[in-house]
Amino acid sequence: QVQLVESGGGSVQAGGTLRLSCAVSRNIFDAPGMAWYRERPGKEREWVGTITREGVAHYAESVDARFTISRDNAKNIMYLQIDSLKSEDTAVYYCRGGYGLQYWGQGTQVTVSS
Repeated sequence: QVQLVESGGGSVQAGGTLRLSCAVSRNIFDAPGMAWYRERPGKEREWVGTITREGVAHYAESVDARFTISRDNAKNIMYLQIDSLKSEDTAVYYCRGGYGLQYWGQGTQVTVSS
């Protein structure tokens, strides 16, 4: 069974830090890459970044250095840390995985208030 389960979202004050987690089932965790996406209010879902099997992260140009993607291979978890949160970071954040990136998690809501 394939599962991607996000957690760690919530309501936070601007300037804070959140670390989102995506628990990935073992049968797809070793795929070539996994990704984070976000869907901001009134906008289409957009790619945030990808981390390869080797742990190399790539980010969308629309995402600045406050975003960090990492993975814990022992726990089968991918992370997205967002520092110095801004109101424009408010979104539902999704992880995506699988050998064809065909699987999505259910999303976790991040709401940043100023």
